[in-house]
Amino acid sequence: MRVLADTSVWSEALRRATKVPSGVVQELRSLIMEHRVDIIGPIRQELLSGLRDDAQFTRLEKHLAAFPDLSLTAEDYVTAAKFYNTCRAKGVQGSNTDFLICAVAVRRHSAIFTTDKDFPRFARHVPIVLHEKRGL
Repeated sequence: MRVLADTSVWSEALRRATKVPSGVVQELRSLIMEHRVDIIGPIRQELLSGLRDDAQFTRLEKHLAAFPDLSLTAEDYVTAAKFYNTCRAKGVQGSNTDFLICAVAVRRHSAIFTTDKDFPRFARHVPIVLHEKRGL
């Protein structure tokens, strides 16, 4: 199964290297080696936003260039709005980007890899599959 890695996972992996990478970073590396990781433009934008210097921006932009964006469709935005409304009616809040991630993952039959605690709450109300770290 393909895996749509959320901003939270990429952010953890792109932080300064530590001697022992976290389980999340190890899992992302394994998924990359298996050619199973996907990204969408809004995640790329979140990762590149707020960088303080141009050199850091350019390095990250080049690093992420290895991962082409999945195409988004009008259907994805409509589904994201439906998911937003469904969750909101149940008292669960989330960002537009989070629900867009959910919509794309559902359309493409992909799992979502995230450390964001909102996604398990979304999963109670919309048909997403969350990728679990494997014991590597």
